[in-house]
Amino acid sequence: MRRMLDRLAAKEQRRRPSDDDLMERAAELSARYLEGAALPSSVRWVENQRHRWGSCTPDHGTIRISTRLRGMPAWVVDYVIMHELVHLLVPSHGPRFWTLVERYPKAERARGFLEGFSMAANGAAEEW
Repeated sequence: MRRMLDRLAAKEQRRRPSDDDLMERAAELSARYLEGAALPSSVRWVENQRHRWGSCTPDHGTIRISTRLRGMPAWVVDYVIMHELVHLLVPSHGPRFWTLVERYPKAERARGFLEGFSMAANGAAEEW
C-alpha cells in the first residue's frame, strides 16, 4: 500500500510541479538544448496570465508560467519553459529565436497541442 501511495504522490508531483521544480527543469532544458546559455534568476507559476502561457523579463532573468498549464503533459510545459528560456537570449520572435526554440524536439507538437487546447476552450488562439 505504501509503495502505491508513493507512486501516486510522485505522479502528482510530475503533473503539478512546484516553482523549484520549474527552476530545475529550466536548468535541465537550458543545459540540454541551449548549451546552458539561458540562466533564469527565477521560474515560477503565476495566476494572472489569462491570455498567455508564459512570459519573460530578460532584463531581470525572470520567467513566469501560467497556472493554466498545471496538469498538462510535461512535454507541453517543457516547451513553454523552453520558449521563455530562449527569450532570455533573443527578446524578439525573429528567425534566430525560432531556430533556438526548434532545438526542443517536441516544439511543433506542443504548439499544436496548445493551439488546439485554446481553440477548444476559447474559440481563439492564445498569445505568448
